[in-house]
Amino acid sequence: MKINNFGLSGVNPYKRQINKLENAGKPAKTASDKIEISSTAKEMQQVSQLSENRKAKVEELKIQVENGTYKMNPKEVAKSIANFYSKK
Repeated sequence: MKINNFGLSGVNPYKRQINKLENAGKPAKTASDKIEISSTAKEMQQVSQLSENRKAKVEELKIQVENGTYKMNPKEVAKSIANFYSKK
């Protein structure tokens, strides 16, 4: 007895087509995307909010300097410089 079409080529191509159609009718399981924000990224968001406050303060000081209304306290400046260098 001689057997032809042994192996993958012997599979009924019509049955494969029917299986494809049956599987196409079923909804495929889709993987949903998930986002996790790290603690470092959260800290960076807070820093950006602080920089916005800093920008506002700098703009306010810039306007005061341009108008000539900015007053500085020389004793406070000297005290701040001394504290800065004494900590190092």
